[in-house]
Amino acid sequence: MFNLHLSAEQLEIRDTVRDFVTGEVKPVTLKSDRLDSCDRSLPLDVLDKASQMGLRTLSVSEDNGGAGADTLTSVIVAEELATGDADVAATLTETARLGHAVFDTLMNDEQRERFLNAFLEDDRFHLALAEREPDAEIELGINYHRPQGGPSPLKTTAVRSGNHEWVINGAKTCVANGPVAKLFAVQVATDPASGRNGVSTILVPRDTPGLTIREANGGLAWHHGTSAELVFEDCRVPAENLLGAEGAGHGRIERDGPQFPAMNLGIGRAAYEAALDYAQIRTQGGRLIVEHQAIGSKLADIAVRLEVARHTIWYVAWAADHPEAVADRSISALPLKDIARIFTSEAVHEIAKDSAEVFGAMGVMRDMPLQKYVGDALIFLHSGSGTSDARLRVAESLVGFQRPAGNA
Repeated sequence: MFNLHLSAEQLEIRDTVRDFVTGEVKPVTLKSDRLDSCDRSLPLDVLDKASQMGLRTLSVSEDNGGAGADTLTSVIVAEELATGDADVAATLTETARLGHAVFDTLMNDEQRERFLNAFLEDDRFHLALAEREPDAEIELGINYHRPQGGPSPLKTTAVRSGNHEWVINGAKTCVANGPVAKLFAVQVATDPASGRNGVSTILVPRDTPGLTIREANGGLAWHHGTSAELVFEDCRVPAENLLGAEGAGHGRIERDGPQFPAMNLGIGRAAYEAALDYAQIRTQGGRLIVEHQAIGSKLADIAVRLEVARHTIWYVAWAADHPEAVADRSISALPLKDIARIFTSEAVHEIAKDSAEVFGAMGVMRDMPLQKYVGDALIFLHSGSGTSDARLRVAESLVGFQRPAGNA
């Protein structure tokens, strides 16, 4: 049964992260001079403290040294972190979700022996998934309602050498966490000589010779967190760094889980809370503006959108933790995470704009947080392929069209 009653542990985690955001994150990320200069640099000291709280390893299993948090708990934490800063939330969430996929699911015992302790002991050991090729086309929009066949379009290749190594050549772009990651899971085409170009994933440490990391422009980039381009020039890694079976791709590394709309929700909540606080201290016409019908109605509409969005996201998280509910037809088989992304990104965009309007002309001042919230909401609305691809995935699902697993 779908149950929204949080456990005592989940409530404690939520309250602890909320206090951390109030006491440690917002005093840094919402400084007026930082806002005025559009400074989006990562506050590394804040990330270190978050790591020491276990937020970097939140989703890694307890057997492997993490907290073993389920999807719903991860969603709650993502929302709370994003109320303080979406970039901090994106960095920690990306490492946590990849940590679960890589260390708990895909690595073998020998690989864990080499990498796990270093990951657990270093607060600045972040992870990144390198999958997107430069100038890659948006495949879903072009191939809507069409199966994708033929060899992998990946141009980044890995070939075996006689020294029990993989030699990687190529480039990756838009690698989330790229500037801070110490271990990359790189998607490559293996066995290119045969023409089959099977998709494989290989672990590449940051300090590997032949790997060059170029940080993307942070100020105007349409993403949260940090991003980088990776260039591989005869980059050699041990053959044992192959993650899973050759040609298996990384189908078990989820690209966009419910944590993404949860971070979006956190931005909307931060904007709403700022507007609500201001409406209860600002006086106009001899009355607090919250007592004016126009402002009260606007705040009520915002609260409604937030509650509906949170219910949707938690529903998606619960479904992720209970896949049997989809299998036995208890809940819809539609792509729920895409539905949550579409609704939340559009709702939070409206929430941020309405919250800024409560401040009047102050809402557009650069040293005020409202302009940051509006900008963050726009990034969520348009980042990646925006909501367009999500809509196409829902449209395909409506008529039962399913893409091959490797192209989903």
